[in-house]
Amino acid sequence: MTIIQCCTIITTTNTIPISSSYYYNNNNKPSFPPKYLINNNSKISESITRRTTTNILLCSSSSSSLPFSDMDGVTGSSLFPAHRCKTLHLVRHAQGIHNVEGEKNHDNYMSEELFDAHLTPLGWQQVDNLRKHVNESGLANKIELVIVSPLLRTMQTAVGVFGGEDYVKGKDGTPLMVENAGNSNHSAISSSNRPPFVAVELCREHLGVHPCDRRRSVTEYRPLFPAIDFSQIENDEDVLWKADVREANEEVAARGMKFFDWLWTRKEKEIAVVSHSGFLFHTLAAFGKDLHPTMKEEICTHFANCELRSVVVVDKSVVGSDVSTTNYSGKIPLGMDLPSEIANGMHPEKGVPNSSA
Repeated sequence: MTIIQCCTIITTTNTIPISSSYYYNNNNKPSFPPKYLINNNSKISESITRRTTTNILLCSSSSSSLPFSDMDGVTGSSLFPAHRCKTLHLVRHAQGIHNVEGEKNHDNYMSEELFDAHLTPLGWQQVDNLRKHVNESGLANKIELVIVSPLLRTMQTAVGVFGGEDYVKGKDGTPLMVENAGNSNHSAISSSNRPPFVAVELCREHLGVHPCDRRRSVTEYRPLFPAIDFSQIENDEDVLWKADVREANEEVAARGMKFFDWLWTRKEKEIAVVSHSGFLFHTLAAFGKDLHPTMKEEICTHFANCELRSVVVVDKSVVGSDVSTTNYSGKIPLGMDLPSEIANGMHPEKGVPNSSA
């Protein structure tokens, strides 16, 4: 498995200091994560912690003024080659009909009426607010790829937030979403001047038992979301979801590690990922062992509907094949350029202490 390091997290606007624990909320204002979103009972088991943390390290730049004893063994700063890093903008889908019914009664999650749950009208308002934030912060112009879980609520969120304007037939190319797709009561969304959208099964929600987490066939999705690329999905039907077996938290976390490994097969550096609460929580929780407690709290909490968090991941084991597009080898044209400290070693009788290079 790839060793991945995550550093310098939570950047939501260009004006918020990178050291602050700010999150984007649906009022389009930065705020601290609500305490009710922190699930103290949700833990990755000891076995998955042992398995993942031997391969994956997560850290964040921290104030050097903190005593080392308070840093839990984490140094103040880390330095990595830029071409070994990717920036991920992680988004949980907006409110779905299953969120409303499940909050009323958890047993409602077993209802077939919630099969492949779509967004509520309130969910679409949340999408509009996040879209405004993404555009005003300049993030929309940076994203090179949008990865989305292949379920109605995540695809509706992804195209609503990161897609184009209303689709105009005959003027725009293939739409990202057709009109009223998935009972959305929403106009068609254009793909013009937008990054590629790719559906990936690895970032789905917990698999099994709950009908809201069962997807439709790719054959059904393609006419609804014509510009989304479904080529990464091997089976037309949902063969991963089982009616009688719910995927364990440890299995979700392990799948999340595979997803992060898969990211290094992509050349894009700035990627949006639209996924689910359980997937994001259990995947990120597997990273937090060596973090300062403040950093751990920033990462290892549940996402609100339509919340966005930005993280940087590092290919520490050099699994990816990317090369730098900005490094410059220098010495063109060739010339003498021996650093002074090396010259001092070659000619100690002429050396000058602390001379510059």
